[in-house]
Amino acid sequence: MKTTLLIMAAGIGSRYGGGIKQLAAVGPNGEIIMDYSIHDAIKAGFNKIVFIIRKDIEADFREVIGDRIEKICAAHDVEVAYVFQSLSAIPKGQTVPEGRTKPWGTGQAVLAAKDVINEPFAVINADDYYGKEAFSKIHDFLVSDVKSNGFCMAGFVLKNTLSDNGGVTRGICKMDENGYLTDIVETHEIVKTADGAESKGIKIDTDSLVSMNMWGLAPEYMAMLETGFVEFFKTADANPLKAEYLLPIHIGQLLGEDKVSVKVLSTSDKWFGVTYQEDKDFVIESFKKLIDDGVYNSDLFSDL
Repeated sequence: MKTTLLIMAAGIGSRYGGGIKQLAAVGPNGEIIMDYSIHDAIKAGFNKIVFIIRKDIEADFREVIGDRIEKICAAHDVEVAYVFQSLSAIPKGQTVPEGRTKPWGTGQAVLAAKDVINEPFAVINADDYYGKEAFSKIHDFLVSDVKSNGFCMAGFVLKNTLSDNGGVTRGICKMDENGYLTDIVETHEIVKTADGAESKGIKIDTDSLVSMNMWGLAPEYMAMLETGFVEFFKTADANPLKAEYLLPIHIGQLLGEDKVSVKVLSTSDKWFGVTYQEDKDFVIESFKKLIDDGVYNSDLFSDL
C-alpha cells in the first residue's frame, strides 16, 4: 500500500549555512535532522516522500538535500516528489494583499501537495526529530485504521519536548476516554523548573501529551483543507499581512464541528528541535547517544 511522508520544508532560507536551523549538521557524517526522519519513515514502511519547498530555493535544496535523498530513495523503491508553496496560490477571486511577503502558513503548505497525494499520508516539520516509534505507529494507523474522516496524530510526552535554553509553546492535547482528541490547548512560555514545568507561573503536568505537528491524514482531507482555505480568506482581511492558515487550527475547527476524529498515538520517544541556537549542541549529543545506544548506525541508511 502506498503511504506518503509529506515534509514541510518551505521555511528553509535560500542562503545555506550555520544560520539555517533546518540544515544544521547534527549527525557524525553531517546528517541533518531531516535525514533521520526520512530514514525512520522508510524503515516504518512509507514508500513516497514529498518535499514542500519554495520555487526560489529549489536548485539549492536539490543540491544540498534532494539529489542525495533521491539516490537513497531510488535504492529502496521509494518515490520522491516536490511541490511548491507560493504566496500567490490562493482561492479564485482573492488577491494577495499589498505588502504581504510570506506564504499563508502550514495549512496552505499541505494544500500545495493536493495534486500529488492520492494515498494516506503523514505530515511533519522539516526541522523536528520525532523518533522511530511515532513513524511506526502512524504508518500502522494509515494502512489499517485511517478513514476518510478518521485521522491520527503523534502525542509526545511534554517533558520529552522541553528545552533547557528557554520557554517553548506547546499544544497540550485534551482527549476522551478512548484516546481521541477533543481539543488542543496552545500553551505559551512553558519552562523547565526544579520539579517539572510551568507556564507564566502556573504548574504544568509534564506527563501531558502534546502535539508537535505530526499528523496522519487521509487523502480526502485535501478537499476539506481546500474548503477551509476559502473560509479562511473571509476573515484574513482583519490581518492581511500576517494572517496564517494553520494546520492544527483547521483540524481543531473540524473537530469542533464533529466532522472528523483524531486518534492520539502516544510515543515515549524524545523530540528534538533546534528552537534556540544553544539547542544545537544538545541535539548533536542526543544523536551521538542514540548511535552509541545502537538506535541508529553511524552510517545512517546502511540498515535499510
